[in-house]
Amino acid sequence: MNTPYPLPAASLPHAYPFILIDKIIEFEEGRRITCVKNISLNEEFFKGHFIENPVMPEMLIIEAMAQSAGLIIGGKKSAAYLSRVNEARFLKPAVPGDRLIIMVSVIQKFHPLYVFNARAFVMDEMRAEAEITLSMMVQ
Repeated sequence: MNTPYPLPAASLPHAYPFILIDKIIEFEEGRRITCVKNISLNEEFFKGHFIENPVMPEMLIIEAMAQSAGLIIGGKKSAAYLSRVNEARFLKPAVPGDRLIIMVSVIQKFHPLYVFNARAFVMDEMRAEAEITLSMMVQ
């Protein structure tokens, strides 16, 4: 399947099982991105997280948002670290079978810090939102 966007696994400095983005569906360089995370029951984190009632851990949703934000400002080309999370809200759990749509846009840039608005949806229903700050590794 041809895609106009690079595969996240080739663009992120992460490795399995910690790549939390499956696909990039929209990308405006330096401004915004929309990514997909397909949540499957065979994910490593479900082996020990609410076994009888599996939900994706909220911190992993934040990490998926941060990975999406990192793709906006460079992905593998430069190291960006999660440095702050503000106003995080989790409205409803994400569960196996959900297709998490992650929409991230740049709010502010003041190198080496970048501030993003991040939201995660299943269908048209928002499941989580946060303001995320990434810090670029200064060489």
